[in-house]
Amino acid sequence: MNRYGLMVAALLGFSTQAAVVSESVSYRVDGQEFKGYLAFDDSQTSPRPGVLVVHEWWGLNDYIRGRAEMLAELGYVALALDMYGDGKEASHPAEAGEFAKASLASLPLAERRFNAAREQLARHPLVAGSPIAAIGYCYGGGVVLHMARNGAPLAAVASFHGSLTPKTTPLPADSKTRIAVFNGAADPLVPADQVAAFQQEMETAGADYLLVNYPGALHAFTNPDADRVPAEFKMPVGYDQAADLDSWSQLQTFLQETFE
Repeated sequence: MNRYGLMVAALLGFSTQAAVVSESVSYRVDGQEFKGYLAFDDSQTSPRPGVLVVHEWWGLNDYIRGRAEMLAELGYVALALDMYGDGKEASHPAEAGEFAKASLASLPLAERRFNAAREQLARHPLVAGSPIAAIGYCYGGGVVLHMARNGAPLAAVASFHGSLTPKTTPLPADSKTRIAVFNGAADPLVPADQVAAFQQEMETAGADYLLVNYPGALHAFTNPDADRVPAEFKMPVGYDQAADLDSWSQLQTFLQETFE
């Protein structure tokens, strides 16, 4: 478990004794190589649910790998997927924006990239037909909500400080995917009218959903590294430990209820 995972485990009182192993996973989409990160507890041999983790616009970095390890500690098989290809990571917002924009320029292509990772996880011997959920952060939150709206076979999705506006069509009324959204109420990138529109969309669809709006929390509130971004790049983001810990605790309950 990485440094951030250990901090959260200590604060929430989790055991860190699970035999979590991790490995890089390569797969191809439309002739391009993608590099994911798989984590699971190899002390268990029975099939268990899988959870996909979609990265922020920075790419599949150590923060997202740490989240996959934390899910493995909880007993899931977690696959942090690569939406950019070749495991690309950005170090500057301009570069991150270019990567994110290019990856979503063709939504059918973005969907194929997501579904290729989902199929990779579904084939894992420890998943073996078990249900699969997906969680995403910032950019990744918007991606998992899009996949739910698009009818991907997911038991549940959870978005952390992600965009809430549909990329195409709203959630259909017959959707069986449970949805959780953890949002920062002070996030200027997700204003109150966007939150209200999302809530109306869920109500119209009759969705099984959870919306948690954290007062005072900014964009990227789950990521401790977000505190360096305002000074370095003058962006309205910031870490909020209380919102981070509460949203992770609520995610655990949400997944447990989904997979029971």
